[in-house]
Amino acid sequence: MSRIRRVLVVGIDGVRLDTLRRVPTPHLDAVADAGFLSPVAVAETTPTMSGPCWATILTGVDVTKHGVWSNDFSGHRLGVFPDFATRLARQDGRRTYVAAAWEPLVTVADGGPMLRRPTRLTHHAPAADTPAAWEEADAAIVRDAVAVLTHEDPEASFVYLGAPDETAHHLGCGDAYETSVETADRRLGDLLTALRSRPSYATEAWTVLVVTDHGHRDEGGHGGGSPDERTAWLACAGPDITAGAAPPPPGAQVYAALDRTPDSHWTLDGARIPTVPRAVLLDMDGTLVDTEPLWLEATRSVAAAHGHTLTEAEGASVLGRSCADTAAWLDGHCPDSGADVLEAELEETFLAAVEADAPLRPGARALLDLLEHDGPPAALVSASPRRVVDAVLRTLGGEAFRTTVADGESDRSKPHPDPYLMAAARLGLPPEACLVVEDSPTGIAAAEAAGCRVLAVPSSAPIEPAPGRRVRFDLTSLLHEWAQRESV
Repeated sequence: MSRIRRVLVVGIDGVRLDTLRRVPTPHLDAVADAGFLSPVAVAETTPTMSGPCWATILTGVDVTKHGVWSNDFSGHRLGVFPDFATRLARQDGRRTYVAAAWEPLVTVADGGPMLRRPTRLTHHAPAADTPAAWEEADAAIVRDAVAVLTHEDPEASFVYLGAPDETAHHLGCGDAYETSVETADRRLGDLLTALRSRPSYATEAWTVLVVTDHGHRDEGGHGGGSPDERTAWLACAGPDITAGAAPPPPGAQVYAALDRTPDSHWTLDGARIPTVPRAVLLDMDGTLVDTEPLWLEATRSVAAAHGHTLTEAEGASVLGRSCADTAAWLDGHCPDSGADVLEAELEETFLAAVEADAPLRPGARALLDLLEHDGPPAALVSASPRRVVDAVLRTLGGEAFRTTVADGESDRSKPHPDPYLMAAARLGLPPEACLVVEDSPTGIAAAEAAGCRVLAVPSSAPIEPAPGRRVRFDLTSLLHEWAQRESV
């Protein structure tokens, strides 16, 4: 069953990228490690002030469209180009949540509100314009947000933390500023813990974006064009996000995280984050070579030789499974044969068929050539015995693969995650950085259990899209997508 998509955006105002590299921010680091943290340059046409920058982040359009040119929002065009929380609530009827202390974001102060009509709103204005009062306001915001995120069901949320920016304005980017950034990271940790504490968390697919709007000069302040002021950053992790990806500004990513295709009339300027894998783990049978019919016929032949006629449903259930698993299952229908005998016969029958003819699937040769010459690194992960894998490699050529994993070489075979975990470990990568290309439900179950993203190219059994899983007709579509990526 597909998990339910949810998205949380945490905005931390005015955090310099170089500060993040000096101070401990373990919760932001955890998001970055699961996905990425990347610099984002504020556009030359955008004033480096909170109003214009947050409007661009939250609406997905540039300053010439949303019309927020300063921290006074008067004359804006947010009715035409609304924030994501308002657009999703009004146009799609989705539950959205906003929590912020800065008044123009959520009240009529100074031409606001920028976030016009979320489903639910938390606001705690600071008691005074001081760093301490802003820390207290942020603490209250996070307390309320934790309760909502834990016990209620917002589909898209934005939580704003303003204390680091105000601290820099009053005290510069010294020790007090760094302490405020560390405190904001602890508050991010509270929000992430709230997500994991949700009773329904196991059935949900959360995308988390953490973003700042601009930087600061050393003495505090912004609005100019220096690199320190014009460098923002974005961190993101989620089921569609590949570890190590290097994104443009987020733009439509909130909508992508919810599987919501933006209407072309919205004229969003950003693009969804490209998710480029750091490694590709390829299944063999049915994915690179059209051997699923050969495996099915081998299973049918061995079953018939031992007195059992394989039904269509039974045939579908053995696709993607190892010889040992299939033999153990078949032993229940041929009780006088023995699993060891059945496994040996399955392997010999299948090997003979593969050696006679193992035609390539469409796009397989071009994909292997691309991986061999231009990367990323690739591994072959098969449920077939080593003798069958080696026979296919004589046809495919093994040059594209840094490593290969055959049945019996990990503790458990597919649908368990062990083969994909082994391949990722051999490549020195976490599984979430790897894209698995699979054709069968059994292989997909193994890849998703390992934590990998999946591109499904169904051969015999139908496959439905799901969070972290795309479905394509064949491998040529993957080649086309990568070619587009290289041309950007």
